[in-house]
Amino acid sequence: MQDVKGILNGMGINLATISEVQVHWWHNAHGQVYNGSPYKGEYAPMVKLEFVLLDEKKSALIAAILAAAKTGKFGDGRIFVSPVVDVVRIRTEEHGACAV
Repeated sequence: MQDVKGILNGMGINLATISEVQVHWWHNAHGQVYNGSPYKGEYAPMVKLEFVLLDEKKSALIAAILAAAKTGKFGDGRIFVSPVVDVVRIRTEEHGACAV
């Protein structure tokens, strides 16, 4: 996580939602590892990062996360990319890119 945060700061991305989540694997035969230790159980603790940014930064963000977080082992995680229909800044009522 520290490597990911360092790269994101270097890219000027300084706003993210970070959540601790529980992930359920239907098959527990993979021998999950969490924080360097084998993990047995139906649910495994994970960290979920969420970002909202302009499309032109998407590829760079994905490449940066892959460079910082990929170990090649089970449990590295996934990156989901979803469109955001609109953003509204409540304080100023700005819409769209100026509200990001």
